[in-house]
Amino acid sequence: MCRRQSVRICGRTLNNQSVQDVDGGVVFTAKVVPGSSRTAVSGLLDGMVKIKIAAQPEKGKANQCLVEFLAKKLGVKKKAISITSGQTNPVKQVQVIGISAGALIEKLNLEND
Repeated sequence: MCRRQSVRICGRTLNNQSVQDVDGGVVFTAKVVPGSSRTAVSGLLDGMVKIKIAAQPEKGKANQCLVEFLAKKLGVKKKAISITSGQTNPVKQVQVIGISAGALIEKLNLEND
């Protein structure tokens, strides 16, 4: 289960490769840091959305927590979110159906200051 969730603005520039609109949704690269004290978006790291996850990286718990966290923050159902690559890697490609790149950037507070 995910612990306390929050979003923090980072102030770095978001590049075009970080978040891309695709048919019916969006795909983005996430750098996931499991075992953190809380689940939160930490901003950007080398063009990736950095997300700290409270769950441990065992038996898919961190991936499940990531999907639950993103569903809540983005206002979509959990089944609309899929990890398309990087199931066992901290760098993941995540696809979200039913949301645009602009909406994702806004809802995760990744806009430029």
